[in-house]
Amino acid sequence: MKILICVKQVPDTTEIRIDPVTNSLIRAGVPSILNPFDGYALEAAARIRDKHPDTEIVVMSMGPEQASAALRECLSVAADRAYLISGRAFGGSDTLATSYILSQAIKLVEKREGPFDAIFCGKQAIDGDTAQVGPEVAEHLGYPQVTYGLEAEVEDRTLKVRRETENGYAVVAVQMPCLVTFTKPVWEVRYPTIQRKLAAEKAEIVILGEADFPDIDRSAIGLSGSPTRVKKTFVPVRKKECTFIRTEDGAAAARELVTLLRESGRLGTEGRE
Repeated sequence: MKILICVKQVPDTTEIRIDPVTNSLIRAGVPSILNPFDGYALEAAARIRDKHPDTEIVVMSMGPEQASAALRECLSVAADRAYLISGRAFGGSDTLATSYILSQAIKLVEKREGPFDAIFCGKQAIDGDTAQVGPEVAEHLGYPQVTYGLEAEVEDRTLKVRRETENGYAVVAVQMPCLVTFTKPVWEVRYPTIQRKLAAEKAEIVILGEADFPDIDRSAIGLSGSPTRVKKTFVPVRKKECTFIRTEDGAAAARELVTLLRESGRLGTEGRE
């Protein structure tokens, strides 16, 4: 079995601060990390390999050269090979353009080393939180998809996915090839061994540049191929005012509360107190 993991390098949101003047995110000096949800997808694949030792795990990312650090982290944990899609033409891609580029890269790699049985992704990236890229890749490839996966197991040519629901979880069976997005499970991602960490530092990461995609639709990639425009990123700041009702008389407190709510427009004037 062969599983592809699509991963992304993202800024560590626990280190991001807010500019008190502009109320915008301060990204300067913020370290980059492997998107946590992608780590859960990698662990789900590693757990399948624990039961099926012949499973191959390949990781793929799109971004600048520095994104190779996230790929090496994956190699140190469980991945066997890594691909990085990088080029100026891909810069500025939104989720739709990114998913299209990834789908084309997947087809390219499959021509080189054979088809993937499953594609795993994190449910979303913590720097954008759109949860769009995984499902869009599935649509580009024409694959069935399962979202909010917690864990997965292989049964013949079927992948049984335990997925999160509003009321708990459900088990869904899907035919391979397929795509699954993963959310946070109850278990944590395994740590790399010293041996794998040393090997990951020396491993070759295959770079897929613009020249590797001669037939790609140039109008569907990059900034010009992205219908989404992000004009501003900020954290909403709401001024909160608190009024204390200081009385031990319950009935009087209730009357004062109703009066305050009506004066603020939060309660209509009709009806009795």
